[in-house]
Amino acid sequence: MNSTTRTPWAILPETLASMQTVLTRWSSGVRLNDAEISAAIGDSSRQQPRSPGNVAVIPVFGIISQRAGMVSDLSTGVGTSTESIGKQLRAAVDDSSISAIVLNVDSPGGSVHGVAEVADQIYAARAAKPVIASVNSLAASAAYWIASAAQEVVITPSGEAGSIGVYAAHQDQSAALESDGVKVTLISAGRYKVEGNPFEPLGDEARAAIQSSVDAHYSAFVGGVARYRGVRPDAVRNGYGEGRVLGAQQAVDAGLADRIGTFDEVISGLRRTGTANARRRLALAAY
Repeated sequence: MNSTTRTPWAILPETLASMQTVLTRWSSGVRLNDAEISAAIGDSSRQQPRSPGNVAVIPVFGIISQRAGMVSDLSTGVGTSTESIGKQLRAAVDDSSISAIVLNVDSPGGSVHGVAEVADQIYAARAAKPVIASVNSLAASAAYWIASAAQEVVITPSGEAGSIGVYAAHQDQSAALESDGVKVTLISAGRYKVEGNPFEPLGDEARAAIQSSVDAHYSAFVGGVARYRGVRPDAVRNGYGEGRVLGAQQAVDAGLADRIGTFDEVISGLRRTGTANARRRLALAAY
């Protein structure tokens, strides 16, 4: 069974569709090079700037997965794992020379697995140091879930944010197989073991089970964003949390983001603040 689409995703639908096409070709023996994969699902392999001064920059680029293996099996530069984000976050929090943390976000989202956990880590890190999410230039679905946990969300003028929602897809291949003269017989143990398989139409019971999983992840998504942004869950669910992506000004007006600003402006502002704070500490020490 192909679980790529059946698994709940918090990702732009067009990205998952492109991803599914690549994986289908991959499973049939067609090997694409990095350039071809990047052309199909987006290129996130641009060089990540070093941490400037006392500001740690954590990249959230490309398709998000819990572990690097899922996307690195396709290409070396198409995604980010929540494990990697968490590891870099912990290192920045523990480093006494780092005064602020910036999430550099440009992602269509990805798998829901691991996202709630790393978002909670980001939210907790706010108690130790300023954490800013720079939408540079897309924070959609799982990427916005992560960005929303920051103390402040700053979106670049041409940026987009939102797509709060979760979905799964079932592929019914039975008609295509029948036309090819192929009949698949599944032999299983366990009442639900082959539920939702792609070799037959999706039954009502299987549909309800998948819907229940999607609803649960969506509820966690909405609840997390509401807590991080300091609003009621109903305000998210019935407002900007209905699945649409908003442009920069719309995102600020709706409450998805706090202000408009470029990545460079975010870094410059934090460096100025860090320098000013350091001067104040020296002045107090001298006094």
